Amino acid sequence: MDLFRDMMTPQSLLAAMLPLVADLARQIPPSERYRRLLDAVRRLLPADAVALLRLDGDALVPLAVDGLAPDTLGRRFLVGQHPRLQALLQAQGPLRFAPDCGLPDPYDGLVEHVHGHLPVHDCMGCALRVQDRPWGLMTLDALALSRFDGVDMVALQSLADLAAATVAAAERMDDLALRAEDAQRRAEQYRRAAGSTPARRLVGRSAAHRALLREIALVGPSDLTVLVGGETGVGKELVVQALHAASPRAGRPLVSLNCAALPETLVESELFGHVRGAFSGAVAERQGKFELADGGTLFLDEVGELPLAVQAKLLRVLQNGQLQRLGSDREHRVDVRLVAATNRDLAAEVRAGRFRADLYHRLGAYPLQVPPLRERGRDVLLLAGAFLEEQRASLGLGNVRLDAEAQQALLAHAWPGNVRELEHVLARAALRALGRHAQRPRVLSVGAGDLGLAAPPQALAVAVAPMPALLPDATVPLRQRVQAFERQAIEQALAAHAGNWAAAARALAVDRANLVRLARRLGLAVPARNGRRAPTG
Repeated sequence: MDLFRDMMTPQSLLAAMLPLVADLARQIPPSERYRRLLDAVRRLLPADAVALLRLDGDALVPLAVDGLAPDTLGRRFLVGQHPRLQALLQAQGPLRFAPDCGLPDPYDGLVEHVHGHLPVHDCMGCALRVQDRPWGLMTLDALALSRFDGVDMVALQSLADLAAATVAAAERMDDLALRAEDAQRRAEQYRRAAGSTPARRLVGRSAAHRALLREIALVGPSDLTVLVGGETGVGKELVVQALHAASPRAGRPLVSLNCAALPETLVESELFGHVRGAFSGAVAERQGKFELADGGTLFLDEVGELPLAVQAKLLRVLQNGQLQRLGSDREHRVDVRLVAATNRDLAAEVRAGRFRADLYHRLGAYPLQVPPLRERGRDVLLLAGAFLEEQRASLGLGNVRLDAEAQQALLAHAWPGNVRELEHVLARAALRALGRHAQRPRVLSVGAGDLGLAAPPQALAVAVAPMPALLPDATVPLRQRVQAFERQAIEQALAAHAGNWAAAARALAVDRANLVRLARRLGLAVPARNGRRAPTG
């Protein structure tokens, strides 16, 4: 330990701290500012891993790590589930845990080492306060017992004070990103107040993800109608929640309606409400989603599925804020901010005559495209960390980690199903990994074989024969040619998957409900709700 006492001399401490103090007045990206801080701590103290975590409601969110697995940055440590982190937050100063402390360590299995990921043996840390309020933690971990015996706690407190000044500077100089993150915090607080389960958050650090957060921070506070586009599974609903939380309407309801999940006969009633006797089964007057969202935000998911007749009524509400319940002549005025989402190309739907051009332009006052996971680089590891932390809690494990081969497999996969696919892959992988153990392990390691990603998916390779040229007769309208092509593609996909609609939908890279709706419009026999095929017409 004499070596580490030499490292913590007043001269060495001053030499490491002076550049960080100079950085406080400079415009530096927060990630670089935090990297320099943790690098200085690693040079001064005998730690194998250092982390900076921000307190976010009832959870601690890692902002920067050094020596820990990259997926740690995507995790969210609920304070109530991690007693060591809770003890550090409650301590009046730096706290070191005894070597024989029986409390589980949140980083077990996550500290990187030349021989892989090993359990933590020595642990200490300190709480950070900014403007006299709790801000978060700085934690230090070592893989050897008694590694921190020679550490001067007074010097550690000085580093903690400097860390607090560093994060305060980062927050002041990164106000735009802070507003986007604060919107997510307020959204979670609102949902907790409403008694719902804790919300997920937008996780990522890639350039594409940061650009999305900037767009949310820009348009969120406005009243513009936003059209959120993107492939199935990219997380459009989380984007909508962040938009609502960033708006002045955040304290009012966010009401959602999946337009693809309702029969056409009920869509109008769901949107605008109905009066008693408006149709068979309407035994009482009922408010629609617009009235329920009055003063707040209405989210229409899969808006491209709306029937043309309902589209015209929706346009009227957007134009003058007035609606009529089904079966009534009475006008109701509503004040609603509309956000819509679709995985369709609505411009193409307009050209095909399936979507009104005036409504398309009204909805697209501010188009917002959510990037697919394959364009977000190493964000896949951060998202994996978030999902694995959920699995750790649900399976009652000390920790769940990815080995190096599993990390490379995740980075190499194309992710046609995007974030939703990643979530399901990791849930299955954790169960497979757990099934290999006769007894429940303290740290569960997920390998590449558990992921089941060896064969890259061929999302569109469904045809049993090459598609022939369809309807070459120039007298046949283009729309009819497109419909014939769609009909043949669906028939061939069903034939290739023995009539399994879910498998055919995955092969065609569309949502199953959307595929059934399209098939019904094209005159194909579709499965009824009871599982039997329903006749068309």
